Amino acid sequence: MAKGGNTVAAVRALAQPVAEALGLRLWDVRFLKEGATWYLRIFIDKPGGVSIDDCVDMTHALNPVLDEADPIEQAYCLEVSSPGVERELTRDEHFEAYRGAKIKVRTIRPVDGARDFNGTLEDFDDGQITLRTADGAGISFQKKEVSWVKLDDFEGFGD
Repeated sequence: MAKGGNTVAAVRALAQPVAEALGLRLWDVRFLKEGATWYLRIFIDKPGGVSIDDCVDMTHALNPVLDEADPIEQAYCLEVSSPGVERELTRDEHFEAYRGAKIKVRTIRPVDGARDFNGTLEDFDDGQITLRTADGAGISFQKKEVSWVKLDDFEGFGD
């Protein structure tokens, strides 16, 4: 059984071939506690988007693999879903794939009095995220200094 931070790595290694066999991309794996309940969240993606059937198929295919390997000690709820429209960019390959996309960044601590920044992902290199704002300014953040980075697919929504 995996311990601590190794849980996500162990589950990722088990889930990756399952996703690939179903024609899906494993976007992210998260194992976290909310209240008294542990959740294993598997995020999948594919060109054209993920359907509920894709989530059901991944759940049915992954359950026996997880049962056999038993990488998690405690009871948990398995959730399989799409990363969503405003998907969070967490892995290096996410940043590489979405260069040129509009993103939102929230920093852990204020930078010049602000924590939220919007713009275009200009570059990602060795953990440094470079954002180009609408006014043309470039801002760089170390990945470890941000709370999250998400795609900004709702820009102009409701205008």
